[in-house]
Amino acid sequence: MDGGLSLLPRWFQKLGVGAWLVVGIMVVVVGLVWVLDKTSTIAEPLIVGGVVGAVGGGAVDWLQRRRCPRPLGAAAIILAIGALGLLVVGLVLGGITSQSSHIDGSMSHAVDKVQKWAHDDLGITSAADAAKDIKQAVPHIGTTLLKGVAGGISGLTSLLVFLGFSAFITFFMLKDGPTMGRWIERHMGMAPSTARIVTGNIVRALRKYFLGLTIVGAFNAAVVTIGALILGVPLVGTIALVTFLASYVPILGAWTAGIFTFALALADKGTSTAFIMALIVFLANGPLQQIVQPIAYGATLQLNPLVVFTVTIAAGSLFGMAGLVLAAPLVSAAVRINDDLAELEAGPAPIGPGSLPSGQRTPVPSGSPGSSAPPGP
Repeated sequence: MDGGLSLLPRWFQKLGVGAWLVVGIMVVVVGLVWVLDKTSTIAEPLIVGGVVGAVGGGAVDWLQRRRCPRPLGAAAIILAIGALGLLVVGLVLGGITSQSSHIDGSMSHAVDKVQKWAHDDLGITSAADAAKDIKQAVPHIGTTLLKGVAGGISGLTSLLVFLGFSAFITFFMLKDGPTMGRWIERHMGMAPSTARIVTGNIVRALRKYFLGLTIVGAFNAAVVTIGALILGVPLVGTIALVTFLASYVPILGAWTAGIFTFALALADKGTSTAFIMALIVFLANGPLQQIVQPIAYGATLQLNPLVVFTVTIAAGSLFGMAGLVLAAPLVSAAVRINDDLAELEAGPAPIGPGSLPSGQRTPVPSGSPGSSAPPGP
């Protein structure tokens, strides 16, 4: 059998091995999706805790260097995140409920205008029936929006369980990040320097990714806020805060904030202003954002924005919200790990004043989650 395989062209043998590797990778991916689905009750809070622990660990390190006990610093970060989340939810729900009657009336008026345009100008005879169906659904739009928040997570009970697990896990990730990092490095089956490169780059990529999201979110919020001010849309402060914070949820956050802004403009200023506001939101999240994204992601992740968009959508389709958040930073970390490992294996390099011997990496600060050495001399 082996003799028969050896008679095949070498390129054909390589192609066959590669095909089996692809099949194996797909099996692993499908198995991972299945496992995450079956263990989502604990897997999702673990992912949230890991991301917040990696990103927020820098703030806890900063507090620890100023003589604040690490448990107290971790609790302060969780309380700040919780208070910010409650503030945003309260502003969004308050804005929708306070304008709900205006939204219903404005939506009905807009439907009438669209029906007249479609029937008189385009000759679409079914426009009246479609408008009637839409009008019947309009009074339930606000209720659907409000119920959809909890309905997507299988009810309020599941939401409370998710939030409780996430807060509990995040606290220990923030408090014990350095200890967990050292334990992981010791059990990765790699040389200490190699393990340190892997964990350090993953933590660094997550932090830089959220820095890039912050830059892009601040730009989007500025554009949308200026547009709302010019058009006289109410609750400008709420619009600015919601637009900025929604940017931390890739893709979905921008559209959610845009719908909220459109609804407020429709309720207070009518259809013309609402559609102008929708155009501004589209420009902020589309063409204008392309000016900022290459700078933000190029400087932080060292990835092309097209790569970030593609891997984010693909991973989101497979793994849901976890894929949306983790795909881009993990790809960036993989690229950096590959480069650093290649540099580590390249051999001796000239040692100049102040440089490190070949293979010795600049140590990660002892208080960070990726640190492999305990604090102290």
